[in-house]
Amino acid sequence: MNKKRTTFDVIIIGGGLAGLCSAIHLSKFSKKVLLIEKNSYPKHKVCGEYISNEVLPYFEYLAINPFHFGAVKIENFQLSTISNKLISAKLPLGGFGISRHKLDAILAEKAKENGVIILQDSVLNVNFLKDTFKVETKENGFFTSKISIGAFGKRSLLDVKMNRDFIQKKSPYLGVKIHVKGSFKENVVALHNFKGGYCGVSKVENNAINLCYITDFSSFKKYKNIHDFQEQVVFKNTFLKEIFKNSEAIFESPLTISQISFETKKPIENHIIMCGDAAGMIHPLCGNGMSMAIQSAQMASKLILKYLNEEITTRKTLEKQYIRQWNKKFNLRLKVGHFIAMLFRKDKTAAALLQILKRLPFLLPIIIKFTHGKPMKI
Repeated sequence: MNKKRTTFDVIIIGGGLAGLCSAIHLSKFSKKVLLIEKNSYPKHKVCGEYISNEVLPYFEYLAINPFHFGAVKIENFQLSTISNKLISAKLPLGGFGISRHKLDAILAEKAKENGVIILQDSVLNVNFLKDTFKVETKENGFFTSKISIGAFGKRSLLDVKMNRDFIQKKSPYLGVKIHVKGSFKENVVALHNFKGGYCGVSKVENNAINLCYITDFSSFKKYKNIHDFQEQVVFKNTFLKEIFKNSEAIFESPLTISQISFETKKPIENHIIMCGDAAGMIHPLCGNGMSMAIQSAQMASKLILKYLNEEITTRKTLEKQYIRQWNKKFNLRLKVGHFIAMLFRKDKTAAALLQILKRLPFLLPIIIKFTHGKPMKI
């Protein structure tokens, strides 16, 4: 870290997909960017690790080709209910599987190549005064910038300090993820339901299978540990039981995250431009959260560049335009995600829905389209 430089055009808090893509985009235009991330790269995260192909034009623009790093092409979708009924469909646009361990590290290296300063530290506070952000870090003191992007994920201490509305509501969800070696079709992403939750399954690089499930914590806490919960609940879905039982774990132990919130969030908070999960989170059941994070980064970066280049003349206009664009792009997806998740929480409704989809299979790709977009425009 260059100790002499404390003032930047943009400070990005959080180095996940949204933060890193914003950093790369802004640095392409010679903006001075500081990205502050508390963890080092590479790092595994609780994440479905399936990304819709809609992001590929933007990745090309950022000079990132995920297939050079082992990303797996995905063309088909499978869905099962707790009654072990299965339906399959073609993904309208397709997608790919790549681990966050790999992808975040790739993006971080690209950001550094572009001149972004990546600082491993924790942000303690962000103050906005006299049209300037003052960002306080735990180890490296204070930094200032014209713009601040919040890309710190699902839940952060900064959310608490800013007294954001959603943070006041206790969230009942728990996420669990492991990587395994075993037999699973490479070109498929599957969503298998069990009582109180659902599990996404897809291949990522190095022939690993990503298994990531989310469940209601009230269901989980009835059991002693993850092993017991899986044996007694998750494996009631025979598709999941077969995958888990016939696979060898790569991780020493599962990764977990609690207090996952799907409450409505604001895209702007205390003049900070929120991106990715910090702005809003779609239910993992819809399998498109990573794509949404990447798209929000592009949206924010384009507007920020216009503001820094004085094409947008006031901060108020910048914020209004971001809120309007964010809502236009994602509001319907989030509502559909909430609705689908609500249906699948009701066992009888989910079973009836699957029967309808089995009789009218053309409906499934239509539903998928509601939670996915078109290829990103550059």
